[in-house]
Amino acid sequence: MEKFTTLTGVAAPMPLVNIDTDMIIPKQFLKTIQRSGLGKNLFDEMRYTPDGKEIPDFVLNQPAYRNAQILVAGDNFGCGSSREHAPWALLDFGIRCVISTSFADIFYNNCFKNGILPVVLPQEAVDHLMDDARKGANARITVDLESQTVTASDGTVFRFDVDPFKKHCLLNGLDDIGLTLEKAAAIDSYEKKAATLRPWA
Repeated sequence: MEKFTTLTGVAAPMPLVNIDTDMIIPKQFLKTIQRSGLGKNLFDEMRYTPDGKEIPDFVLNQPAYRNAQILVAGDNFGCGSSREHAPWALLDFGIRCVISTSFADIFYNNCFKNGILPVVLPQEAVDHLMDDARKGANARITVDLESQTVTASDGTVFRFDVDPFKKHCLLNGLDDIGLTLEKAAAIDSYEKKAATLRPWA
């Protein structure tokens, strides 16, 4: 998993509330177990017409936001069914951070396990960043996980809280497998000892 330390990038404004996981990645794209390739179907029903043409008004189809790495979203982002494909699709598109006033619990935890930082901020802060994001590609937002701050393009700084363990994992690029591999030496030692004590096992 890629580490998340500091990110400075374009933020796309998505002021909708209750953006659920089926809006993020519709159910027909859940057949794959591959983490790559889902970015093209991110927000599929909002990005494309039924015959596959781009909807020009949708934010991620606008030139200023095609390379957005941050989403500033409405309340309760990631609600709905539990699907890890949702953070997979965001990450494959290039989104590394989502900022909102609240997230659905399962989606929130899945983000950390896939290298995405979900930032919870008060409504006033999200409103400020939403206005900033509406300025387009010239308004770049900086998210610093180490200092737990989000800095708007005008220099306004907002501090966010994050669980220390989740922060450690994201800073060091550790998903569940990475955490296990940190104990590889201890696991090898145990296995060797177990083989000596119980050679029949």
